[in-house]
Amino acid sequence: MNLTTHVYYVPPVNLMGRGCLNEAGPHIHQLGGRKALVVTDEFLLRSGIADRVLDVLKKEGFESVVYSDVRPNPTCKNVHDGAELLQKENCDIIVSVGGGSPQDAAKAIGIIAANGGHITEYEGVHKSKAKSMPIVAVNTTAGTSSEVTINYVITDEERKVKMVMVDKNALASVSINDPELMTGKPADLTAATGMDALTHAVEALVTPGAYPVTDATALATVRLIFDYLPRAVKDGNDIEAREQMVYAIFLGGLAFNNAGLGYVHAMAHQLGGVYDLPHGVCNAMLLPFVEAENAKHVPEKFRAIARAIGLDDSGKSDTECARYVVDKISELSREVGIPSKLSELGVDDPDLDLLADNAMKDACAPGNPFQPTKEEVVKMFEHIL
Repeated sequence: MNLTTHVYYVPPVNLMGRGCLNEAGPHIHQLGGRKALVVTDEFLLRSGIADRVLDVLKKEGFESVVYSDVRPNPTCKNVHDGAELLQKENCDIIVSVGGGSPQDAAKAIGIIAANGGHITEYEGVHKSKAKSMPIVAVNTTAGTSSEVTINYVITDEERKVKMVMVDKNALASVSINDPELMTGKPADLTAATGMDALTHAVEALVTPGAYPVTDATALATVRLIFDYLPRAVKDGNDIEAREQMVYAIFLGGLAFNNAGLGYVHAMAHQLGGVYDLPHGVCNAMLLPFVEAENAKHVPEKFRAIARAIGLDDSGKSDTECARYVVDKISELSREVGIPSKLSELGVDDPDLDLLADNAMKDACAPGNPFQPTKEEVVKMFEHIL
């Protein structure tokens, strides 16, 4: 008998829903520690959102030191500058405030603080030996799900490569998804992060690593995003839409955290690493074209997705279901204002050979339902030229 064991990773404590940040104090207090390194970016510091988290920490008796230099695609320098500040200030807990960039930077800082060395040594799967000090991940965008996953991505500035780390030792101790921290975000950011979450769900559904538990969470994610992302983009203060997107990103994060990703992410990482482009936008641009290729190999994987977004699949073939899914993804992307071509992002002559070579080495590539040749990867990139 061929038995398969699945390991399901999820943070021990997860708070979600309106106003849940205000209830976070006791959960943070239980982690111990006296001094927090708060990892965020300049926008969140200026906007006052980071201050709301600092107030919670203060009420629980924590001192705080703020590291706010995290870039949109966090770099090795960001990680090591943050780790140096953590050590200098004798911090014993990390609190990340932001979307995927501060979350990823915080996880990398935690790994370096616990294991030493250079962050480039941890590229790949489960490379660290020691668990990070406690991380409280306060999420502010409905997108990356980094606050609940074992994945993080850091840009190696020298190689111009986005390094993908998959490491159970980087998992946060507490995740906080409060939709009140997400209201008023710009439409383009809302669209990009929402389409990132959709990519997580779709890739988690078609990967060979999928199993019934991840399928259930991923399908719920797809339904919620199609229902609520357009509303959140149209009205940044639609609190119901924001809250439902919180549930979507949480469920989607659990799906890909445990099933894996594929070539959409493998390719998007290269666009971000070489051209410093927004990760969610790159995913959204690539998603329909990569899934159209995947559908040639595993069309049966798309039937459940088609049903989740409204298709009556009675009498429909797997291929028809897959075509419906790809078309609906493209329609949603257009509806929320995602660019369709790299030239709209200021990239007119990308190095497709470099992008393809690096994509094929990416840690997400093995999770794709088929393994494309370099020529096939180049052709998929060409769709967004």
